[in-house]
Amino acid sequence: MNEKGRLPQIYLIFLSICIIISCKPAKKPDVSNIKLDIKIERFEQDLYQGKGENIAETDQKLQSKYGYFYDDFVKRMVGTPDLQGAEVLDILYKNQAFTDLYKEIDSVYPNLNQAEKDLTESFKYIKYYYPKTKIPRFISFLSGFAYQVPIGDNYIGIGLDMFLGKDSKFYKAIVQSVPMYASKRFTPAYIAPRVTEVFAREELFKERDEDQTLLSKMIFNGKILYFLDQVLPERVADSVKIGYTDKQISWSKNYEGNIWGYFLENDLLYQTDMQKIQVYLTDGPFTPGIGEKEFSAPKLGVWLGWQIVKRYMEENPKVTLQQLMEETDAQKILTQSKYKPKEG
Repeated sequence: MNEKGRLPQIYLIFLSICIIISCKPAKKPDVSNIKLDIKIERFEQDLYQGKGENIAETDQKLQSKYGYFYDDFVKRMVGTPDLQGAEVLDILYKNQAFTDLYKEIDSVYPNLNQAEKDLTESFKYIKYYYPKTKIPRFISFLSGFAYQVPIGDNYIGIGLDMFLGKDSKFYKAIVQSVPMYASKRFTPAYIAPRVTEVFAREELFKERDEDQTLLSKMIFNGKILYFLDQVLPERVADSVKIGYTDKQISWSKNYEGNIWGYFLENDLLYQTDMQKIQVYLTDGPFTPGIGEKEFSAPKLGVWLGWQIVKRYMEENPKVTLQQLMEETDAQKILTQSKYKPKEG
C-alpha cells in the first residue's frame, strides 16, 4: 500500500485513540499549582531529646515551640489539669514503658516522608475544592495508646504509637482496652486516611444535630467517605478508607442487595432510636444479626450510605462535590440515586 492509502487509516487509528481517551472517566483535578508542602513536627523526638536535661528548661522549650498542643498533651493526653508540665515530664521520663514505646516509634518511623507526601496530596485537593481552608500544624506524638488523631487549636495530632503496624508487640498487651480487630488497622497506611477523615469531620463537615434518622446518618457518613474518595491518593484502598478487611469488603459487595433488603424489611431507615441503630453505625468486629459473624462487616449503615452517595453522583453528573457536601436532604439523595442493589 502506498503512503497516500495509509494516511486515512493512520488518521482513523489516531482518532480512535483520542475517542478512547476522551471517554475515560474524568481524572482528579490538577493541583500541581497549589503550593503546599506538609511537614510533620516530631514532638515525641523533642520530648525525649530532653530526657536527662534540665526538666524545667525542657518544659519551657516544649511550651514555647508547641503552644496549645503542649498544653493539651500535659493537661489532657497524658497528664491532668492539676499537674504542671515539668511534673508530667518527670513522670514520663521515669516510666520505662513510655521510654520503650518511644524507642519502638523511633525504629518504625525514622522519618515520616511517606505520610507527609500523602497528606500533602490530600490537602492540596482539599485546598482545590475549599480554597479558604486553613491548613493546621501536623504534630506527631505518643500518648500511651490514649489518642490516635486528636484535633485542637490550629493543630492535628498523629499518635504514632497507634500506627506501629498490626503485628506490634504492644498491641497484644493492650487487647483489653484496644481489641485486636481495631489494632489490626494501626498501620502506617492508615495515617493519611485517618488524619484526613478527622479533619473532614471536625473542621469541614460537622454532623447536624437534627439528623437523627438512620438514613440521615448513613448519608452523612457516606458523604464523608465519598469526599475521601476525591481527596485521598488514588492508591488508598476502599478497605482502608472504611476500615474493613479485604474479606469484609468482598462480603459487603457480594451481599449488598441482601443487606439493603434487611434494612428495608426491618423498617430501619427512618428509625431514630439510637439503641436500635447504633449497631449499624459504630465499629466492631462484625454486625450482630446479619450474616455469619466471622465474615460479616461492621457499620453496615456507613457502607450502604457510601454506596448510595456514589450512585447518586453517578446519576447526577452535574452535581459538584461542594454541592453534594452542602446537601442536607438525605431522602433526596436516596431517591435521586435510584439505588436498587441486586441480592446476591
